[in-house]
Amino acid sequence: MAGINSKSRLAIVLSRLEGFSEPKVRQEQYVMDSEVGASVLWNAYLLGDVEGKVIADLGCGTGVLGIGALMLGAKHVLFLDIDKNALKTAKNNLFKVKSEGYKLGKAEFICKDIGKVKIKADIVIQNPPFGTKIRHNDAFFMEKALETASIVYSFHKSESKAFLERFSARKNAKITHIWDYKFPLKASFSFHRRQIHRIDVGCFRLSKLK
Repeated sequence: MAGINSKSRLAIVLSRLEGFSEPKVRQEQYVMDSEVGASVLWNAYLLGDVEGKVIADLGCGTGVLGIGALMLGAKHVLFLDIDKNALKTAKNNLFKVKSEGYKLGKAEFICKDIGKVKIKADIVIQNPPFGTKIRHNDAFFMEKALETASIVYSFHKSESKAFLERFSARKNAKITHIWDYKFPLKASFSFHRRQIHRIDVGCFRLSKLK
C-alpha cells in the first residue's frame, strides 16, 4: 500500500496537503476534508476499488482524493480540472508526497472542461460541485463519471439521495453503498460568517449494471 497501512495514517498525510490559493465561488471550490477523504478512500480500498486500478479524479481541485488513491496503490490516476491554478497545487502536493519517500503509480494531469474530454478508467472518485451555484452541475459530473467508469464514488448532499436513485436507474446503474458524513466547509470566502460550517453529505458508490 505504498507505505500506508491505516486509515488514520492516510488522513494525517492528506491533512498536510496544500489547499486552494484562490478558491472560486462559482466552481464551489472547497478543500476535501482529510478525515472524510481518507475514510472514503479506505472503504474503496477494502472493496478492491483502488489497488492496481486506473482511477479518474474528475474536478480534482488540489488533488486530495487522487493522491490518496495513489498512496493506496492505484496504478494510474487521471487528475482532471478546468482550473490551471488548482492543478498546479495538485502537482505540488503530489511532489510533496513523493519527496516523503512514498512510491506511487502514474499521475496524469489534464486541464480541460470535463465536457470536452473523453477518458476511460476503472473507477471514478470525485467531489463534484453540489450544483448550488450552477444548477444541475452535480448531475453533469455524475453523467460524465458514469461515461468514464463502471464504478463511481461521488460526494453529494445527503438530501440528493432520491434524485441520485432516479438518476442511476435512468443510467442503468445502482447505488451499492452510501457513507454519510458531517462535511466541514471551512471559511474560504469573504461572505462566510462562520469558521466552519458542517453540512450533511454522503459519498455514493454507484455501479453500472451489466
